[in-house]
Amino acid sequence: MLVKSFGSAVQGVDAITITIEVDVNSGTSYSIVGLPDSAVREAWDRIDTALRHNSYKIPRKRVVVNMAPADIRKEGSAYDLPIAVGILTASEQITNPDKVSKFVMMGELSLDGSIKSIKGALPIAITARKEKFKGLIVPKKNAREAAIVDDLDVYGFDNILEVIDFFNEDDVFEPVRVDTRDEFFHNSLDPGIDFSDVRGQKNIKRALEIAAAGGHNVILIGPPGSGKTMLAKRLPTILPPLTLHEALETTKIHSVAGLLPEHSSLVYTRPFRSPHHTISDVALVGGGNYPQPGEISMAHNGVLFLDELPEFKRSVLEVLRQPLEDRRITISRARFSVDYPASFMLVASMNPCPCGYYNHPSKECVCAPGVVQKYLNRISGPLMDRIDIHVEVTPVPIQEIAKKENAETSEVVRYRVVRARNLQAERYKSAKGVHSNAQLSPKQLKEYCHIDTAGQNLLNKAMEKLGLSARAYDRILKVARTIADLAESENIKPEHLAEAIQFRSLDRDDWAG
Repeated sequence: MLVKSFGSAVQGVDAITITIEVDVNSGTSYSIVGLPDSAVREAWDRIDTALRHNSYKIPRKRVVVNMAPADIRKEGSAYDLPIAVGILTASEQITNPDKVSKFVMMGELSLDGSIKSIKGALPIAITARKEKFKGLIVPKKNAREAAIVDDLDVYGFDNILEVIDFFNEDDVFEPVRVDTRDEFFHNSLDPGIDFSDVRGQKNIKRALEIAAAGGHNVILIGPPGSGKTMLAKRLPTILPPLTLHEALETTKIHSVAGLLPEHSSLVYTRPFRSPHHTISDVALVGGGNYPQPGEISMAHNGVLFLDELPEFKRSVLEVLRQPLEDRRITISRARFSVDYPASFMLVASMNPCPCGYYNHPSKECVCAPGVVQKYLNRISGPLMDRIDIHVEVTPVPIQEIAKKENAETSEVVRYRVVRARNLQAERYKSAKGVHSNAQLSPKQLKEYCHIDTAGQNLLNKAMEKLGLSARAYDRILKVARTIADLAESENIKPEHLAEAIQFRSLDRDDWAG
């Protein structure tokens, strides 16, 4: 008897439906065809043992399993469940083949028949709904994640015996229900950290507020213990809350990577990723023999924090250049390519020199002449060109730390940031692909960043007197536009330019001596 069951293969952040054809005929051999990997070929022993432990069995006949389309490589153990159900249906141990054909199912079987969790349940559910399947069967731990997709019946099971009973009996099990909008709007998680935790550093907080308001990349330069990491970790708390669309995008990526907690449904807060400086370029941007999303995609709609930036390998830093511009990364292989979204804010921190005390107010730098510039040169000009805001962080005096006055909370700062982002959304509603000031092209700068004669004179004098590089010009205009938005000013004024000029420290000719 020939029957069909359905599984799904995840490629990138999308899924492709896999048709599993099972034929049971006379003979005594077993085979799986259709480009399966080792984990899929090993499914026989897992399925056979799981069925025997639950009073079912693989028939002692010739069983052929074809996984179509045959030119897509089938990877992993999550095909155990649809293969097992196909075999049981073809051998008439499941008596309702029409019902089987209406469901997509995925899950790895343990030897006792229990069903283990899988990766990518959300994109699998989205594809199943798109292709008009009646429902989806997944491990119980993944059910809430998949159930956020409307108009699809999602069932979560712990054991293959429950799946068999589901197909042999009618209306015994209820699908999992999740009110997506209610979940999203009432489950915003408290990160447990706040901008008010940081004492002093008002100028740094101001710089991060500007960065958040305009979506600007930022680098913090300062000695050890000055608070760079503490400030960076609190940046997500002042970013605008995730929209439902952004939450779904982010959840898809984390689902594919297997990073969603068990029994969870959505990612509610903006991601904050902080990889160690020993990371490889593949781990950062994604890839591998079977491509997986990297740290830049894990940080999609959130923050990628690179601590001790010059300590990262140069090859790792250089692969960031294209994603910072395109806001997505394409991983290409001989037979296929996959796209991963990568729209993130880059926040980097570094010591000003190897010893860490160049420009320190009280400690003397012991680095040899020329070492500071050599240290800075570990970061290439093209990468630095994509960082709008440079901030020098100085240690907080003990008197400032001991003060008990209340600082501004993240909620207060975020209100101003959201207000500025709303102004930008309205301004750029007709500009395709532009949502914030940081995304403006040189042509769009001329259209949206007008400055008067006084402002132009100020900018010209700053460029000449401070020895700012040519690449600083556009960055200053973008940051000034954001400062004006925070002040709810339609035009960029000289005072906005003056503040923006301060945020180009590393472009000054005399900064490294």
